[in-house]
Amino acid sequence: MAITDIKAFAHLTATDIETLGHELDSVRRSVEQSLGERDAKYIRRTIAAQRALEVAGRAVLFGSRNRWAWITGTALLSVAKIIENMELGHNISHGQWDWMNDPEIHSSSWEWDMTGPSEQWRRAHNYSHHTYTNVLGKDEDLGFGILRMTRDEPWRPLHLVQPVANLILAATFEWGIALHDWSIEKQLSGAPRWQLRSQPNVVFGRKIARQVAKDFVIYPALTGPAFTSTLKANATANLIRNLWAYAVIFCGHFPDGAEKFTIEQLDDETQGEWYLRQMLGSANFQAGPAMAFMSGNLCYQIEHHLFPDLPSNRYPEVAARVRELCDKYDLPYTTGSLGKQYLLAFRTIHKLALPDRFLRRTSDDAPETSSERKFAGITLPAPVTNWTGTEHLHWSIDPATGRRRGLRSALHEAKTVLQEKARHEKEVLREAKRALKEKARHEKEVLREAKRSLKEKAKAERESLRREYRARRAAK
Repeated sequence: MAITDIKAFAHLTATDIETLGHELDSVRRSVEQSLGERDAKYIRRTIAAQRALEVAGRAVLFGSRNRWAWITGTALLSVAKIIENMELGHNISHGQWDWMNDPEIHSSSWEWDMTGPSEQWRRAHNYSHHTYTNVLGKDEDLGFGILRMTRDEPWRPLHLVQPVANLILAATFEWGIALHDWSIEKQLSGAPRWQLRSQPNVVFGRKIARQVAKDFVIYPALTGPAFTSTLKANATANLIRNLWAYAVIFCGHFPDGAEKFTIEQLDDETQGEWYLRQMLGSANFQAGPAMAFMSGNLCYQIEHHLFPDLPSNRYPEVAARVRELCDKYDLPYTTGSLGKQYLLAFRTIHKLALPDRFLRRTSDDAPETSSERKFAGITLPAPVTNWTGTEHLHWSIDPATGRRRGLRSALHEAKTVLQEKARHEKEVLREAKRALKEKARHEKEVLREAKRSLKEKAKAERESLRREYRARRAAK
């Protein structure tokens, strides 16, 4: 099952984790204290650039009956929608720029260019997901209610179609997120399901009407004769934005190494343990400056989960310090190329569509879900307390290198043990096959000898009968 004891899984003591938490608090303070005009210029320039791209795209689409105008306008509009969704809407709604006290660039007032209302997304995402990241039964974003992303979730026949559901979700991601957040908002507000004019329903309905009218009625109508081609361009831009947002989100939450946790982990969880859960429950993907910008800097998903309300343009410098802490405490820093991270998530989606009996690994040591139980048999001694009363692990420092030995080392050891076990099983299988071949060869030889013996016996009997026959004839 998922992780129930993060200290045991991370191979850290309570003291280690609290020290790690204090160091991450220090990272936050240093960034907050250095925020200033440079950051304000960054977000204002980003807003200006996004709006310029959108205006340019919509202007070009007036000539969208021309093929190249359609392609150019659609491309400009797609980029504008991606920037608005990822770097602006998502991050502003997280409160990353609230420190500026600019009423236009504030989480309470910004409405993003997506189907779902920003206020519903803020409550569902900022509270449910970022507070209870990857906690089973608490984090509603774990599979978004339609995908089985961990073996801890019981398999149901409906999961057989999740590869198809995944493709539909990717293409309609803004609608999937909107419906998901709307459902959570109704739960949080306690609105009766039968009450059609409840506050969540009214807000949701108004936003849908606004988005549909804007993209599929008003803007296409403004282009006159190019109505149909503009409508198609808007739909295509939305599709491209949906696919990109889906890929970024899935690469940050569902590759191997993004761990899941049981609800027991929340019992008396400290700030340090919360930080550690964010580090272990998220994943990054490698990106240059352009891709990082287009992803809303969510290629730094680990840093985003640690500090969701720090400005995204600061994540690269935060990432360097988080990596240093991971090295210091021997913790894994889960990252990889965009393609690799998505393929790992894609594999999990398809693999977990099947019943557990078709899966080889258990929920304790599967690539997509593991727990402290995966270290059974190789777990090192428990913490001890020295004469000063400080809790420590007498195995935690490698005597050869002087470096800390923590989760990263434990995972390496577990992998080595698993590889050795697989090698042993292969050798056993090879020996069994060799024994079977030898047995089959022996049985063939025995059978051949038996056949030869039978032939000899038959020949001897024929010869005996022949002699007997000759003797009788001679006697006559």
